[in-house]
Amino acid sequence: MIFRRNVLKSAVALAGFAMLGLTTAATADELADLKEGGVIRIAMSGAYPPFNFVNDKNEVVGFDPAVGAEIAKRMGMEAEIVTTAWDGIIGGLLANKYDAIVGSMTITAERDEVVDFVGPYYSDKRAIFTKPGAGIASLEDLEGKKVGLTLGETHEDWAREKGYAVSTYKGLPELLLELENGRVDAIVNDSIAAILAMGEKGQEFEMFGDPTTEPFGAGIAIRQGNPELAAEMQKALDSMMEDGTYLELAKKWIGADIR
Repeated sequence: MIFRRNVLKSAVALAGFAMLGLTTAATADELADLKEGGVIRIAMSGAYPPFNFVNDKNEVVGFDPAVGAEIAKRMGMEAEIVTTAWDGIIGGLLANKYDAIVGSMTITAERDEVVDFVGPYYSDKRAIFTKPGAGIASLEDLEGKKVGLTLGETHEDWAREKGYAVSTYKGLPELLLELENGRVDAIVNDSIAAILAMGEKGQEFEMFGDPTTEPFGAGIAIRQGNPELAAEMQKALDSMMEDGTYLELAKKWIGADIR
């Protein structure tokens, strides 16, 4: 089952963000201002199906925007979806370009120093995908192979630490295309999204897990210094899970309970 976290911390921003002149702590809790305006802006890449993607009507849809919209509704607001490049998404939050990130962001210690997290709202694990018959069945087999990842994801840091030959891309659709066309030997991604996306397009694959890391939680990121906003968002998320709404959305977009 999904677990709850303490969303309040006193940590300061990472040095990299400080150099950009960005702050991570609001001078006052933002909840009242957001409710007065009636809109909460939530960000995601729009390139991570089925969690968030742009459909043929140019609408951003998927599990993430559905969860974000439901949370906003329960807080008495409307959700405005903002799409942005994943590698700069935290910087955009700290620069007040939007109010929260509901984009399948893995909770990590490094990110936890820069933003506060609500949730997590689902759990997943890292997996490695190859074309059938590629002869890659373990982490050791990846040595000397070209590995594709999404720029800015935690998987990129993991792959670079292991010394793999890394190529980075904008999102999952591009990763799948690169694997299909043989421009990379393997891709590393969250398991659920990749399995569903390849199944949707009929792309054949082989997969193995990463035994070196535990499953992780995806959380909702907000700026630090907002305990009231964090508490109300957590309350809305909890109520979704308790009354069955979360499960309905998960089954609609993912096809399973992913808590």
